[in-house]
Amino acid sequence: MKTSKDYLEEANKVVRKIDFSEALIKHTEKTAIFIDVRDSSEIAKTGSITDSIKIQRGLIEFVADESSKLYNLKLKKDTEIILVCGAGGQAALTGKTLIEMGYRNVANLGAIGDWEKNGGPMTK
Repeated sequence: MKTSKDYLEEANKVVRKIDFSEALIKHTEKTAIFIDVRDSSEIAKTGSITDSIKIQRGLIEFVADESSKLYNLKLKKDTEIILVCGAGGQAALTGKTLIEMGYRNVANLGAIGDWEKNGGPMTK
């Protein structure tokens, strides 16, 4: 039987962790899509990365599937995608799912609080 720790360890093995400075350059140059996978109530409390797409983790399989009615046209298999959440765990798990769905360039930024603390652009 697997535990949440097992799932996180598996995800962290396959999803690249990106540091703030690299992510900020990609955000500034608009060379990656940023996705906040937290639920809308959390985003409403803290705000999110400016220009990020908000897709709750529980919907990612539908929003990232080209055959789904919920598919987001901004999500392309070769687009660089940088994920963020409350602490990093949900972003890692979401990243693993995207990789399993054929997305090739997925990274985990980690916690939204770290982005904000380091001066990353936020929209509240």
